[in-house]
Order: sequence, then structure tokens, then C-alpha cells
Amino acid sequence: MGYKSDIEIAREAKKLPIQEIGARLGIPTEHLLPFGHDKAKVSDEFIAAQRGKKDGKLILVTAINPTPAGEGKTTTTVGLGDGLNRIGKKAAICIREASLGPCFGMKGGAAGGGYAQVVPMEEMNLHFTGDFHAITSAHNLLSAMIDNHIYWGNELEIDERRIVWRRVMDMNDRALRDMVVGLGGVPNGFARQTGFDITVASEVMAILCLATDLADLQKRLGDIIVAYRRDRTAIYCRDLKADGAMTVLLQQAMQPNLVQTLENNPAFVHGGPFANIAHGCNSVVATTTALKLADYVVTEAGFGADLGAEKFMNIKCRKAGLAPSVVVVVATVRAMKMNGGVAKADLGAENVAAVKAGCPNLGRHIANLKQFGVPVLVAINHFVTDTDAEVAAIREYVKSHGSEAILCKHWAHGSEGTVDLATRVAAIADAGMANFSPIYNDEMSLFDKIKTIATRIYHADEVLADKKIRDQLKEWEAAGYGHLPICMAKTQYSFSTDPNLRGAPTGHSVPVREVRLSAGAGFVVVICGEIMTMPGLPRRPAAEAIMLNDGGQIEGLF
Repeated sequence: MGYKSDIEIAREAKKLPIQEIGARLGIPTEHLLPFGHDKAKVSDEFIAAQRGKKDGKLILVTAINPTPAGEGKTTTTVGLGDGLNRIGKKAAICIREASLGPCFGMKGGAAGGGYAQVVPMEEMNLHFTGDFHAITSAHNLLSAMIDNHIYWGNELEIDERRIVWRRVMDMNDRALRDMVVGLGGVPNGFARQTGFDITVASEVMAILCLATDLADLQKRLGDIIVAYRRDRTAIYCRDLKADGAMTVLLQQAMQPNLVQTLENNPAFVHGGPFANIAHGCNSVVATTTALKLADYVVTEAGFGADLGAEKFMNIKCRKAGLAPSVVVVVATVRAMKMNGGVAKADLGAENVAAVKAGCPNLGRHIANLKQFGVPVLVAINHFVTDTDAEVAAIREYVKSHGSEAILCKHWAHGSEGTVDLATRVAAIADAGMANFSPIYNDEMSLFDKIKTIATRIYHADEVLADKKIRDQLKEWEAAGYGHLPICMAKTQYSFSTDPNLRGAPTGHSVPVREVRLSAGAGFVVVICGEIMTMPGLPRRPAAEAIMLNDGGQIEGLF
């Protein structure tokens, strides 16, 4: 039996005009800023008017550590949202926007898959409503204003050796990681070393996703530390008077984007901070707005639960005053087998022993999430090659860990395949069983916060950080930044900092290579192991297969 590709299914979607989708959530047409017929931004005025309303229930979808076998976290997020609507609940979905870098690199699209997708799939994976372009422009405006300030006399006494603000672009381009700007003599300014990060790693992206409104956005942009003087005092974005213009560039990007699923259910797609570098969640504005308009909001956090869910709980929920009612961990039989040592080429053959051997990765995520005081369910995202015995092995394992695993067939059957999961999620959410709290408090020292995450979430023995890093953390505490949460930047493929260490490793250490203060976003980034803030393209980039066909349609995009 031949299966249709994601893009073929997306093309056959019977989309409704976006005004009809808005009406389902009670958003009047005049408060939708349409981009074509099938996507729109929601106005600031409408969002502000919802503030006093009661919140719906927040459901987080996260996953085991990603493997080349695929997990289907976004697909499950969409499938669960559709499933809740199918059983008569008023539900909305909140996911992140896709970055062009991974899209043309190795990951492909990021709008779900099979019959659990958000559409328009092509636009969402390309320019969409221009939010990422606006973020790129705002970030680079600040970069330009720094070098321009130095060129015109450097009134602020910026130490050119201590400029910490780099440039960004939304593409994987390893050649730009380290570079020299200002070559060419006097007219071009002063030569100095800098580099590019990918747009989704920009602090401006993190700020857009954590700001509550335009005033908060401008304050946070002003708080960005761009450089230091020779006496080590900080120079802020507002010192360069860049925060106003940056806010102007981001005014429209701050408004959440409304689109729809294949089953015409509402989905907010807004923001996209990298999950292994930044905090990996969609915007606070989109989530809090959705909670005012729907009874259940299904959102996802990037990569595995050790990264995405940890940051969702400790950063996003802490900052926005949110509390999830249920957490769903996505797992697949294929991924369990890979964690159990099976090669990708052999995943099609039944191997119950390998499934059981790989389950400790899932078990650790369940135990970790329970530390936050939230009920945890497991969604087994079904693949056609899965056997009953393999599925039963996961169910039994999860049951032995005091949780429940539910088989989901949304990829092949849409919402019909997630009725069981939706019914259970709604029942748990309605029962009010969650007693959420982050795993560390604001008052704890920055290093102790890092240690708490490393030991309680990664199950490491120790954190390795040299004196320079520890002194830097103490300096920030003395400067009034000790209350900030920690944003760990590490590999998504393992609980450890070694991407090849699958399963549930113990006895490992977490080496801290660098710490960065994101004073505007309001967190301290802790870079561990060999993590890159500007990815490179693989030997055969996905871009090689992306093209327009004779009918003017896009081919190869997922």
C-alpha cells in the first residue's frame, strides 16, 4: 500500500477562510490581519481585551531524546489538538515557527505529518508572515549601530575586544561562525573579530517569545547587554538608543499567527527559539491568548523533555505564570529500538528485547517530569511496522513506572487515531491533579541552579566549570542577575553532553564551556559540550531536493 507524502496530503486540505477559524475562537474579523486567505495575525487590541478572562487548561507535549528514527512530537501535538476537538472539547494548538536553516539542512518541515498537520505547510516552512525576517532585521540593526557608534567617536567607550553582540541570519552557514568585519581601511570602520549565529539563537527571538506586550518587548530589548567598557561595566542596547527602532521593526512580528489544522481546528504558530540553545517554546503571547480563547491548549516544547520540557517549566512557566495540567511524552517503538542498540536499517524487524532495552530513556523522562508535580502520560506514536508485542512492551514498562501509555494513530487516521489519548488527557486535566512548581527557586545561586538541572534532570555526577566561569556567575549575581533562571545549551540527542550516549546514562559529567548573560530575555545561557550556535549544512542538504515542479508547486519540502 502506497502512502501519500506529507506535502501531498497538505495540498489536498480543504482549508476554510481564516476568518471562519478566528470566529470559532470568538475573534472578530476586524481583529484579524490576513496574510492571504489561510493565515492571519491577531491584533494587539483584541489580545489586550482578553486579559481578565479565565484560562483554559494547558497541556504540554514533549518527547524522549530525538533519534534518527523520528518521534513525531509536532505530529502528536496536532493530532491531540484535533482529537480534543473531535470529542467535543474547545481546543487550540500552539506551536513554533520553522527556521529556514534546518528546513534546507537536514530536518525538513516542522508542521506535523501525515493526517495531523498544520496548513499552509509550504508557507509555514518558508517565509510565513515574515516574523523571522523582522527578528533578523531588528537584531542586525543593533549590530550595525554598535559598529557605527564606534566609527563616529565611540562616546560610550565601548571596548572593541568586549563586544558580545554578534550578527544573525536564518540559514545554516558554518563559514560565518567566526569572521573579521571592518576590513578595507578607514571608511569601513575598525577591523574586529565577530561572527554570525542562526536567527533562532538570537536573544531578540527569545525576547519576542517571552515578552507580554510591546511595552515589555521594548524594555527587554533595552536590557540587552551588547558590550563592555575597559572597566568591565556593561553597555546596554538602550545606551545606543536602538530599542525604539527595534520595537518598530518587531511590532507586527509580536502579533501571533493564526492558521488551521487539516481538520480546520485553530492553531497559533508563533516564534521559534532554538531548543538546544534558547528556550525552545512558542511565544508567551500566543499561549496566554490561546488559553483565554479555548478550554484546552495543546503546546509543545523543543526536542527531548530534558531540554524542551525543562526549559518550558523552569523558564517559560516561571516567567509567564503558567502551569501545565498534563504532560504528554511522545515515544515510538522505532526510537525505543534505536535506544536499545538497533541500527536504523534494521528497525523494521520485530525486536521486543531491543524495545525493552531502550525503554529506560523513556522511564527517566517520566520520572524527571513528575518532579515538577504534573501528571504524565505517554503517547506511543504508531508506525505501520510496529507489532502488537512491541507496543505491549512499552505499555507494560510505562505502567511499571506509575504512568500510562496510549497508542496513537493520528499520522494515518487524523483525530480518529487520538480519541483515546484526548479522552484521557481531558479527564486528567479536568480532575485538577497537577501541583506544578519549578525544580529550583529564584533565590538559589546561579551555579547551584546549573547543578540542580545537571543532577536532577541529566542525572550527572558533577558539573565541570573552571574558575573563570564560576567567577563570571558570581559577578552577575553581584550585578543583580542572580535571580535569573538557567537556559542550558547542550546536545539534544542524549541526557549527557555526548550525543552518542543513548539510553539513560549515569556516571557522566557536564562540562560548561561558556556562560552568556541574556539580560533582555531574562536568563543565563550555559553552553555545554560541543554545541553550535550556528549550525552547518550536511553533506547532502535537503535544499538539493527542493524545487518547483511544472505546475508551480513546491517539491521536496518534506
